[in-house]
Amino acid sequence: MEMQQVRYFLAVARTLNFTRAAEECNVTQPALTRAIKQLEDELGGELIRREGRNSHLTDLGNRMQPLLQQCYDSAISAKSLATKLKKGEVASLAIAVSWTLDIDLLLGPLRELVKSFPELQLRIRRGDAMAIAAMLKAGEIDLAVGGAMEDWDRLDSWPMFKESFGVLVGANHKLVEQQMPELDVALIREERLLRLSHFGNEDVAIDRLNALGLSGDNIVELHCSRDLERLVAFGFGVAVMPASTIRTRQVRYLPCAAIGVERTVAIYSVAGRQRSKEAAALLNLLRAIDWEDRLSAEILDAA
Repeated sequence: MEMQQVRYFLAVARTLNFTRAAEECNVTQPALTRAIKQLEDELGGELIRREGRNSHLTDLGNRMQPLLQQCYDSAISAKSLATKLKKGEVASLAIAVSWTLDIDLLLGPLRELVKSFPELQLRIRRGDAMAIAAMLKAGEIDLAVGGAMEDWDRLDSWPMFKESFGVLVGANHKLVEQQMPELDVALIREERLLRLSHFGNEDVAIDRLNALGLSGDNIVELHCSRDLERLVAFGFGVAVMPASTIRTRQVRYLPCAAIGVERTVAIYSVAGRQRSKEAAALLNLLRAIDWEDRLSAEILDAA
């Protein structure tokens, strides 16, 4: 199916007149008729029925018209966007964010970015460390934000903050009321443990959880952090993870030194690869924030 055939059909469907449609499309009537016949052959049925000087859409034509109109409009929009991108008239930026990082952390910098680039075509992807590293290598993204990546000599990184793994509980959990400086891990051994299945190498390993007495028999794996948040808030269980993974007043982060695991969240890009002005602007915005101070203040405010 060619867009030219679709354009000719839509012109006839709108005018219900082959002569006027040919004039509108700036082609001869035989050429227009031939193109529509080829489209009918491809779709397997008659689209337009001619009766003397009058024409009308068949049942197939009526069904195809909105679909072909959508197809044609999308093609025109794609061509227009490609032209603008080629001329540098539209800004484009692709980033990846770790599954284990709350997108709320990036809203401020992203808001400032779109103020500077109102027409920004922004793509945000999610993944674990392995998937994000693959995106960087393939040139699919400009920047990434997340925990530790694989050791790659072409990877540039700018640390944002370090954080320890603690315990997330519902805001109304009995442990919140006790207001302990450090949680005794023994207090959660009878709790159901909720865990994101895609943490990858940013996670607390299962054998570490077993060493802490958190039995694998009582672990529920989830794929969506939103599901985990709702279940923790509901009191269905608790989770062992960093504070920056889920930041909402419906849950509380309780420090637990016994877990003994921490991670560094950083910004990543590929060394030597030319950075667009949009990517450079976002990188500067992210690096300008005192993340340690900001996160400490937010944790205290949520307590």
